[in-house]
Amino acid sequence: MADSSFDIVSEVDHMEVDNAFNQAEREISTRFDFKNTGSKIEKSGDKFLIEADTEERAKAVLEVFRDKLVKRQVSLKHLDPTEPELSGKIYKISCAFKEGISTENAKKIAKLLRDEGPKSLKTQIQGETLRVTSKDRDDLQTAIALVKAGTWEFAVQFTNYR
Repeated sequence: MADSSFDIVSEVDHMEVDNAFNQAEREISTRFDFKNTGSKIEKSGDKFLIEADTEERAKAVLEVFRDKLVKRQVSLKHLDPTEPELSGKIYKISCAFKEGISTENAKKIAKLLRDEGPKSLKTQIQGETLRVTSKDRDDLQTAIALVKAGTWEFAVQFTNYR
């Protein structure tokens, strides 16, 4: 019987991020507390730029964006906002999204699986993904449960389960 495997990845669903951005932009343009304040959120490439006339308003716009991301099931661990910076009379927050598992983080997951997981598991780092293989599918289910239970500073998803 062939080995079964799955990949551990950290990917952002860009369609859901765009949907969350559009919802946040619509809410900011219509909400009473943001009217005539110069508060806005813009997208340029893969980055999002939040502008407001006060630091608190900029943080409030960021909170609206975060709320929309959560409703679209996008993990906030992907979001990497900067601190509000004063640029002239406007406070700006730049937001980027982190994707992929770094080699050192993949090694942390592999060590966890090696130490606490079933002995039949084999891990292999492939770029920004970590492949886990085993002859027994139940061991793979145990590995998924172990990784889900861990507290990581990045979001994890499981793909290519076969």
